[in-house]
Amino acid sequence: MRHAPNGPAQPWVLIAVIAVQAICAAVFLGDVIADLSGLEAGEAEAGERSHTYIEGLAALALTAAIIIETRILMWLLRRKAHLEESLSAAQAAVQDVINTEFAAWGLTPAELDVATFLVKGLSTAEIATMRGSAEGTVKAQLNAIYRKSGTASRAELMSLLIDTMMGQRQPDRSEGSAARPA
Repeated sequence: MRHAPNGPAQPWVLIAVIAVQAICAAVFLGDVIADLSGLEAGEAEAGERSHTYIEGLAALALTAAIIIETRILMWLLRRKAHLEESLSAAQAAVQDVINTEFAAWGLTPAELDVATFLVKGLSTAEIATMRGSAEGTVKAQLNAIYRKSGTASRAELMSLLIDTMMGQRQPDRSEGSAARPA
């Protein structure tokens, strides 16, 4: 699931929250320092001493929260970068598996284009439009792809590719296709 560009999952939102907290902590600490200097000068009333200590504890707690939030944000950013790297590697591996299968089937360049569009989920009409060819030509190329892959339909071809990606192979369905161990 993708978040909206301005959603709360964006790092700049968290950075802005941490910055506001840091300003608040600085104001609290400044107030505590001013109160403590007033206490030392003997200007304090009885209730101000406990108020100053409470403000000091609040400032320390806020500072601790800022440190913790910053560490968590840094961890999340590193985790996001790692996941993006992993996703990129997985996408490359999927593409390698598909390319290997296509090569094993001995597809012509035109069939390779059609098979690529097929895997992307385009309809026969959409493939014809993308390639600037007639639907009948695309249907003939699809039939050649099915024959070479040992499948009979789009669903079987996709199932074969998915099984291959998962490390499972379907039994050989035709004598003309590449051998597929069970």
